[in-house]
Amino acid sequence: MSTPQSGWDQQYNEPTRRYPAAPPPDPEGRSNVEAGKLWAGGFGTAVVAALAALVGILLVRGVLGIGLLSPSEAGAYGDASTTTYAFGAFAVAILATGLLHLMLLLMPRPVSFFNWIMVLATLVGVLIPFTVVAELDSQIATAAINLVIGICITSLLGSVGAIATRGPGARVR
Repeated sequence: MSTPQSGWDQQYNEPTRRYPAAPPPDPEGRSNVEAGKLWAGGFGTAVVAALAALVGILLVRGVLGIGLLSPSEAGAYGDASTTTYAFGAFAVAILATGLLHLMLLLMPRPVSFFNWIMVLATLVGVLIPFTVVAELDSQIATAAINLVIGICITSLLGSVGAIATRGPGARVR
């Protein structure tokens, strides 16, 4: 058997590194919500939702040639209703962040309840286009865009909510 390389035994002579003790959990059992992280993540989610709406509309109108939100003559971008749709997605994400913040402060298992609420709200958004009079391909395209926006908001805010509550004694499910 060969001998170890020189210096091998010297690197283990240092004492064990000491870390400070973790602070005790909140005696009332409340989770510690880091509002800055939550709202920064909520703003990022709102930007992603608005861009997802814009990309979806450009894909549907420009690539697939389906008239959506405005007449076909308006081009790939459409008109002011395209911008309104993107701002609407942004606003929904901000409102969802506010709901999540409230739930993190007041409810047991807040992320689970939030995910259920968002899944059901997304289903409402997917079904609404089929309740108005429009061409079927336009209804399907609008429902698909709403589904993508809902998935973006639900998945991103669910993970942001879990991260914003991590800390000593925080339990979020």
